[in-house]
Parts: sequence; C-alpha cells; structure tokens
Amino acid sequence: MSFRLIFKLAATMAIVVFATISAQAFQSSRETINVVGSSTVYPFTTVVAERFGKTSGFKTPRVESTGTGSGLKLFCSGVGVQTPDISNASRRMKKTEFEMCKANGVGAITEVLIGFDGIVIANAKNAEVIDIALKDLFLALAKRVPSADGKSLIDNPYKRWSDVNPKLPAHEIEVLGPAPTSGTRDAFSELVMEGGCRQFTAIAQYEKSDPIRFKQICHSVREDHKYIEVGENDNLIVQKLMNNANALGIFGFSFLDQNADKLQGASINGVKPDFSSIANGHYAISRPLYFYVKNLHAGKIPGIRAFLNEFTSDAAMGPEGYLSEKGLIPLPASMLQMVRVDVSSLKPLEL
Repeated sequence: MSFRLIFKLAATMAIVVFATISAQAFQSSRETINVVGSSTVYPFTTVVAERFGKTSGFKTPRVESTGTGSGLKLFCSGVGVQTPDISNASRRMKKTEFEMCKANGVGAITEVLIGFDGIVIANAKNAEVIDIALKDLFLALAKRVPSADGKSLIDNPYKRWSDVNPKLPAHEIEVLGPAPTSGTRDAFSELVMEGGCRQFTAIAQYEKSDPIRFKQICHSVREDHKYIEVGENDNLIVQKLMNNANALGIFGFSFLDQNADKLQGASINGVKPDFSSIANGHYAISRPLYFYVKNLHAGKIPGIRAFLNEFTSDAAMGPEGYLSEKGLIPLPASMLQMVRVDVSSLKPLEL
C-alpha cells in the first residue's frame, strides 16, 4: 500500500472519528446559549442577553463571569452541550489558548471585536484626586525596580506613593486589582507595567535583546500586600475603596462609569479617563474587548446566530446603541461593518 493511500485513509478515519465525537457531543439537547469569561465584558453581554430573551423567541442566554483566562480554558476544553458556546474576553485570545482549542477538537472559532474600554485607576469620590504616570505605577507595583543609580534591579523598597514621586500623596501604597486569570490583569501588565518599564534603560534594553526577561521583570507584581488581588468581583473593589479613602482600585472604565456616584478615575499622564479620551486614543490605557464563538455550536445550539446578530446590531453596538449607555466605547462605522461581515460568514479565526 502506498504512503499516499495510507495518508488518505488516515485522514478519512480522522474525519469520521471527529464527526462521530461531534455527533455524540450533541446527542443530548440544550436550548440555552451558555456564555463564560471576562468580568469586564460580562455586563455588556448580560444586557444583550436580557434583550435577546425578551424579543427573539429564544431563551435568555446564561452568562457567567469567570474571568478571561478561566473562561477561555472552559471554552477550549472541547465541544458539546457540556461546554460553553461563547467566551467573553477583555484581551485577544492567546496563541496557546487557540492551540488548546485545536487540540481539544473545538474546530473553527469566530472572533468578534465588540468595542473598546479603558483600564482605570480609581479611588473613592471623597478621596484626593490623583494624576499619576505609568512610570510611577510601575515603581509602586513592580516586584523588582531599578536601583538609585539605575544600574541594577532591587526588591521594591517603596512604601508610600510619595516615595515613588514626591508629587504624589504620602499615603501607604495599597492597590486592589484583578488576579492573573483576568484579562484586565493581562492588559494592565502590557499597557501599564510594560509602559512603565520602557522608562528605565536598565529594563528597556531587554525588550529586544531578551524579550522573555523583559516581560518577566515588567509583569512581576510585588507580593508584600501593596498589591492585593481581589478576584473577578469588581463590586468587592468598590466596597473596599469606600472603606479606605487612601486605597486605589483597578478595573474597566465601564465599571467606573456605572459607579460614577461613588468613584473617580485618576488621570494618567495628565489625561482623565472618559468616553471621549478613550475613543480618540488620548487616554494611555485603552484596550479592545472581544468574544469568541464556536462555529460548530452555531449550527447545534438554538439561537446562536440570532444572538450574534443582536449583539452586533446598530441598536446594541452602534454609536447610539444601548451598550454605549453602559460604558462601551463603540467601534468606528467601518470596523463595525467588517465585524458584521465576519459574523455573518462565521469567519474562522487564524492566529
């Protein structure tokens, strides 16, 4: 038997096995769309799900806030009614996650960019207004920082904000933020911590010569209770900020917008976080928001295509859509049209 024939037979058997597994995965029925993932995207998806349930004739989708990393792990665990159909993400899917999906037979995935959000550093409404630089945030929160002469790295010695920068308040450093499983934490590491790293020659030199070391230095957060992981519950951060006027919290702009009566956002490099500064790119810490859908599920679970159409409609994602009322920074019209084309064809993601 020729090698070519063996290869064809093996490929055919693989297709048959995959089809059999896929069929078995959907032998039992499920009438409700299941969504997991980012706590930042959660409130947007929840609003769409509620409207969809009231107007579409399909059941209201079940939406869980698990964090981006945990959500994508569940999403990529396989196919079938026991696995999620959609995963929200406050950062783009990583190549390692994409490979995990492929290894577990998830098949084609469609990526849906829904809009933009800013990461904010916030405190209680009655607390001192703060203007802080990326450099200051790195020095306050990094595990290791440059020495006084800038020639080496030392364990972070800074206790108060005024130790970092005399222009900042003489309060103890206390920052409440997300855990490593959160997309907000990933984005904070890349946009804030790496941005601060680049201000120091002793660290910036590694970005090209040793990028792995660069990320290790920049992403490593101190472990002496100056940075406190609060998990995926942003409401818990609000409660703690209300009880401690000197503490700062990290979360998405949309959450700040929803709690504007209790919280205020710090200016970053002299720019306050608001709808316009994030939309025009002047605010330094902005990021795209996504969700991912299993194409195989779109043909098996009732209502997925209709849900995608609702989510990407003008009524939801348009400039005057109901998601902008919740703090989502909408896509430009040309980008929104491209998203709709991709959703309509369930364009497979390539990474």
